[in-house]
Amino acid sequence: MADNRLPEEGDRIAKLLARAGIASRREIERMIADGRIAIAGKVLDTPAVKLANLNGVTVDGKPVGQAEAARLFAFHKPSGLITAERDPAGRPTIYTALRNALPRETGRVMPVGRLDFTTEGLLLLTNDGELKRAMELPSSAIPRTYRARAFGDVTQAQLDDLIEGVEVDGLRYGRIEADLERGSGKNRWIQLTLTEGKNREVRRVLEHLGLKVNRLLRTAYGPFELADLPRGQAVEIRQADVERFRKQLKRGGQL
Repeated sequence: MADNRLPEEGDRIAKLLARAGIASRREIERMIADGRIAIAGKVLDTPAVKLANLNGVTVDGKPVGQAEAARLFAFHKPSGLITAERDPAGRPTIYTALRNALPRETGRVMPVGRLDFTTEGLLLLTNDGELKRAMELPSSAIPRTYRARAFGDVTQAQLDDLIEGVEVDGLRYGRIEADLERGSGKNRWIQLTLTEGKNREVRRVLEHLGLKVNRLLRTAYGPFELADLPRGQAVEIRQADVERFRKQLKRGGQL
């Protein structure tokens, strides 16, 4: 490895570390560039290294455990939590709630995508950085479904136009399927399904239509649904379902 050439066998170190739940592949490559990862005491200066296992690998001087099987958890995020490990403003994070929601032996998990401070609903968490990144990529085209309660006047015809996408303040949003739920008055529920998941996409698109969103709830991410999971609680998704989903992503060339 002195000349940083790839051995003939094994996986790239970023892939192994992602599987071990350290971070996504892209983040690990940044960590290597910052000199934070070493093998047998030698600091790496390139991600172009293949290994059979993680023996002797350290991150910030600490040994790395071997990669575990990919695990996926569904968490019903309440409003009022930051989707981050810590918040400079001191606001509570999802990890505050997860201490009591996840089994003690769970280990480190990372959120798949984010939900805003006031957005509720399904937040998936995984120990596998590779799976996390594949699920977040726009090219994976994984549908996310939301229910938004919005104040104002809107017609189903206006919502139907979102199927062609829409541009808001110079930013283009792709296909959105939106359905106005039955009801009356100016406070109405709207169900929306999209695949891009851009920052604050649902709120910005509905505000563009003259609506004010006063509650937003994610109900599904791909085949995984919030269903009747209580607020603030988490449940592990069956390993068989996770592996089936991973195979679908692999067929799409994402893993």
